Amino acid sequence: MDFFQVNRTRRSIRRYSSQPISRILLEQILTEAIQAPSAHNRQPWRFAVILDAETRTRLASEMGERLRADLAADGVDPALIEVDAGRSYTRIVSAPALIVLCLSMRDMDHYADEARGQKEYLMAVQSAAMAGQNLLLAATANGLGACWMCAPLFCPEVVQTVLMLPGDWQPQALITVGYPAEVKHKPRNPLEKSVLWR
Repeated sequence: MDFFQVNRTRRSIRRYSSQPISRILLEQILTEAIQAPSAHNRQPWRFAVILDAETRTRLASEMGERLRADLAADGVDPALIEVDAGRSYTRIVSAPALIVLCLSMRDMDHYADEARGQKEYLMAVQSAAMAGQNLLLAATANGLGACWMCAPLFCPEVVQTVLMLPGDWQPQALITVGYPAEVKHKPRNPLEKSVLWR
C-alpha cells in the first residue's frame, strides 16, 4: 500500500486471529516507529514487547484490579465495572502481541525551574506519541491490526512492576497487535471542522 492508502485505512482493531506474529515483522514495525521525529533528536521512546501468554494474562489481571479499584472509588455500579474490566482484559489477553510504549527522560534536557521542566516532559510525550503513530501505520502497511490503549497512564507502577521495566521507563500506552479478525470503517469529520486559515 502507498502512504495515503495506509493512512486512510488504518483503524483501531481490537479483535485478532490467533496467528502469531514473527519477531522479524515486529522488528520491522518497531524500526519504522523509531524513524519518528523527536525533541532535540533525543529519541525518548522505549518499547516493551510482550509475546508470552502468561505475561499478557498477568498484566491484564493486575491492570484490571487497579481499574476495578479506581472505578469503585468513583462510585460506579459494580456490574458496569465488571463489564469494563472484562472488556479490557479480553482485549489484552487475546492479542498475539502487546507493545508497551514508554518514554524516558534520561536524555532529555533538565531545567532548574518547574515550568520549563514540564514543557520538556511534554516534548518527550509528543515524541513518544509520534513514534506510536508510526508504529500503528507500519502495522497497517504490513497487514496487521493494532489498537492504542491509554490504560497504562492510570496504572504505570503496575505496568512497571509486572514487566520489570527500567526505573526511567514511563508507560504511556499499550498497543495491541495482531492479524485482524474484524474490519472497521470509521468516518472522519470534514476538514473545515478542525482547521482555521489565517
